[in-house]
Amino acid sequence: MFSVPIARPRAFSGIQPTADSLHLGNYLGALKQWVELQDSYDCIYSVVDLHALTVGPDPESLRQRVRATAAQFLAAGVDPERSILFVQSEVPQHTQLTWLLNCVTGFGEAGRMTQFKDKAAKLGDQAVTVGLFDYPVLMAADILLYDAELVPVGEDQRQHLELSRTLAARLNSRFGEGAAVVPEALIVKATAKIYDLQEPTAKMSKTGHPSGIIELLDDPKVIAKRIKSAVTDSGAEVTWDPAAKPGVANLLSIYSALTGQPIEQIVDDYQGKLYGHLKSDLAEVVIAALSPFRERTALYLADPGQLDRILSTGAERAEDIADRVYRRIATRFGLGQAERSR
Repeated sequence: MFSVPIARPRAFSGIQPTADSLHLGNYLGALKQWVELQDSYDCIYSVVDLHALTVGPDPESLRQRVRATAAQFLAAGVDPERSILFVQSEVPQHTQLTWLLNCVTGFGEAGRMTQFKDKAAKLGDQAVTVGLFDYPVLMAADILLYDAELVPVGEDQRQHLELSRTLAARLNSRFGEGAAVVPEALIVKATAKIYDLQEPTAKMSKTGHPSGIIELLDDPKVIAKRIKSAVTDSGAEVTWDPAAKPGVANLLSIYSALTGQPIEQIVDDYQGKLYGHLKSDLAEVVIAALSPFRERTALYLADPGQLDRILSTGAERAEDIADRVYRRIATRFGLGQAERSR
């Protein structure tokens, strides 16, 4: 007698290809979770290049960064045999569903997104694009297009995820239950935020201080230099106090996340030692953790044919799901073409 496989819940997440290398915050706050989720979820992971267009990238740089980002997903442990890995722009239903969601999203609702308001304030009215304004709706389409039940996101994306939930519930209210799956957020508190080494009250980000990030593909000498020059705090004792000592707390968080040691144990180990001892040891920990990652990334990039096959197969698998979900939702809106067979 044959057993019937039990359907697993689906998870979706993505990262923008806006730099040549992902950084430590991406790895600890996202990629490690992605790899672990493969054991219990049907995972769909995307290089979200359409989102990256909001910053006006050089076209050739964007193409290279898409491939480098995909290679880093694989190097981190995303398994194309267990997960779907694809490039967002290769699945046209992302933009199609975005338009439908635009038609049920309030202008004021979209305008209240904190990230948009912050970026708009920095850029000024003349530099703000409709794409930047619509970013959260595209993100909602990314999620709803795959009936994702779980979405691993950073704390800074919680508001965008809430919009996705709101829009899914709105579709169900307007068109009947089953129109869309209402997703849940997964934010791992221990590593939800890795902070900038030079501005330890700000999240580590590609747009942060040039010396404040640890890029995953950095040379070991660069990694060591950045950690040893990290901003610490007044005093000299290594203690866990994120409010009073955010710089030291950030270093301890990174140490704990990479080694699996509880922060309390690390603090005990450094009693009687100075900040310099912690920085030197942390540099060794980070270099040891990232060296194999850098080597695996280089192997994927050295075999473009294999990378192309993985992404092409992933796009086909993603579109198979996306097309069915899009047609289901489009039919509810009254679009007749959604009922045609492929």
